[in-house]
Amino acid sequence: MSAANETPALDVLGTAEAWLAEGRRLALATVVETWGSAPRATGSHLVIDADGNFEGSVSGGCVEGAVVAEAVDVIEAGEPRMLEFGVADETAWRVGLSCGGRIKVRVERLG
Repeated sequence: MSAANETPALDVLGTAEAWLAEGRRLALATVVETWGSAPRATGSHLVIDADGNFEGSVSGGCVEGAVVAEAVDVIEAGEPRMLEFGVADETAWRVGLSCGGRIKVRVERLG
């Protein structure tokens, strides 16, 4: 498959694999549910390292900062978390999810 035909999820998972091979401590955030006008589809990924570097997207940029912060905690604690963002949630407005939809994101440590 050519790079032009690869899906973003495959690119992010490839990045995760490469970062693990470099010895980085990682978390993977995955959109597991959406409702309404969600910015990314179910199955979209964001990979985050312990320093807060990330690649991919779970929200088109509107909640990535909050997900990255949670992911760094997940890397340290080792326990997965389920995050939910939507317009009815004050946090969602603060981080920018104003598209009218809701997303549920699972964050888990890799490696």
